[in-house]
Amino acid sequence: MYNNDDDNGAVFSRPDDRGVRYYRSENDGGVQENKKKKNRSLRNSLIVLCCIIAALAVLGASCNSMLQTGEAQTKLPNKSYIATIFVEGSISRGNYDTWGSPAGYQHQWTLNEIDRLMYDYNNEGLIIFVDSPGGGIYESDELYLKIKEYRTVTGKPVYASMASRGASGAYYISAAADKIFANRNCLTGSIGVTLGTFIDVSGFLENYGIRTTTIDSGSNKSMGNYFDPLSTEQVRIFQSIIDEAYGQFTEIVAEERGLTIEETRRIADGRIYTARQALEVGLIDEIGNYPDAVFDMQWEYDLFGCEIFEIKYTYRSWVSNLLGSLNPAYPSMRGDAAVVLELLRNRSPFPVSYLCETLAN
Repeated sequence: MYNNDDDNGAVFSRPDDRGVRYYRSENDGGVQENKKKKNRSLRNSLIVLCCIIAALAVLGASCNSMLQTGEAQTKLPNKSYIATIFVEGSISRGNYDTWGSPAGYQHQWTLNEIDRLMYDYNNEGLIIFVDSPGGGIYESDELYLKIKEYRTVTGKPVYASMASRGASGAYYISAAADKIFANRNCLTGSIGVTLGTFIDVSGFLENYGIRTTTIDSGSNKSMGNYFDPLSTEQVRIFQSIIDEAYGQFTEIVAEERGLTIEETRRIADGRIYTARQALEVGLIDEIGNYPDAVFDMQWEYDLFGCEIFEIKYTYRSWVSNLLGSLNPAYPSMRGDAAVVLELLRNRSPFPVSYLCETLAN
């Protein structure tokens, strides 16, 4: 409290009944004003940022909609050419990045492009460039059958050129080729089927006092869930599914590679082969890279005058490219619960698959 005059205009209040005036310092008023200015500036910045994010989201959704309703087809050459289609990443129906944009191998698009090549008179051959750990049973078989259809309908050569990975479902589709090349550092084989790893967290939940109740219509309806251990019967059921898919895989390898079923099953124990090992057991024809495969097809089928035309899925959206660099990371977690959640999150996305899990990460 001060009784000084208010010549400086810093009077906080009029005199009270005792004639006392209350003052605030000029400096204190400036601090308060600065705080107000900073708050207003921060609020305005947040509003602008929200508007930008909203605009990007709308634009991104528009781009996605345009792509999904009219996915661009590759413009094929108007002269003789050898086509190369790229199969990179997991062979599944839909691969998307964190922001929901198409990324990596696109299944239906690939099938459609092979269909177009099949009836294009300028096309003289097909090379499947493979760099994949495999994928879903359905998708792998569908792509294999499409490549076989191309061979049957056109009578033109099909080669597979495997880069760093050509395992499991990726080898499955490569078996459809007339000739298989593998880079000398390629890992291939992994002929087998997996259901992945089933996780039973019932004991963990019990330790934390959590109980679960599953309501279903039969004893095997919910088999494989996280909260109940598998019974002997359920293990047998799952194994029968695996065995049937494995039988289909080995029959295809035996037929395409000119092996007996006994020879095929002896080498098809799920192991990964190096390129040299794969050559020794008859799973590939040559050790070489992509240019070697191209040259071999040109030489064997007198196609040196043909253009080499590469067909590769690309997602053309600058919004996706911008946001793709901003991949959000999972929050850091600690403790037992974090370990369990991490296990559940990292489970294979394919229920039954021709997938080499070792090469999938």
